[in-house]
Amino acid sequence: MKSGEHLQMRWMELLVAACFVGVSLLVITDSIRVGNAWGSDGPEPGYFPFYIGCLMLGGSAWVILQTLLTWKQEDGTEVFAEKHEFNLMLLMLIPTAVFTAAIFVLGLYLSSIIFVAAFMVWQGKYSYFKSITAGFGISAALFALFEVWFKLPLPRGFIENWLGY
Repeated sequence: MKSGEHLQMRWMELLVAACFVGVSLLVITDSIRVGNAWGSDGPEPGYFPFYIGCLMLGGSAWVILQTLLTWKQEDGTEVFAEKHEFNLMLLMLIPTAVFTAAIFVLGLYLSSIIFVAAFMVWQGKYSYFKSITAGFGISAALFALFEVWFKLPLPRGFIENWLGY
């Protein structure tokens, strides 16, 4: 975007709705793959996600339809974000994307420690000690909740494998 330009709201509405269409189709497809019916012992694993995906798809389609139908009526001046506001959003989006990619390499727990601690230092201006302590605390809580109590393994990295867990 050049100086003085802005991002129109209707384009962002279409972009977000299109992303939700993609996610909802993924959820619906995977729900069908794992079973989305009512079995003899209750709902199959994809039963509830299937209907949530259908609701997401319907809502997304409604937003797309509504945006396209009102396209000619609006003058396109409703602004989603000015250039400086968009840059501020990227300051949050880029580290979050790096965190998501790091999960595949470092695992969820180590990535969470780094992400939480770095954001606390960078955005919150907290001390390194408080930030690292909070990062370890949150990761430990995630580990206890999912791995120990729910017996649900989350993505692990080389540290967890090295520790033998």
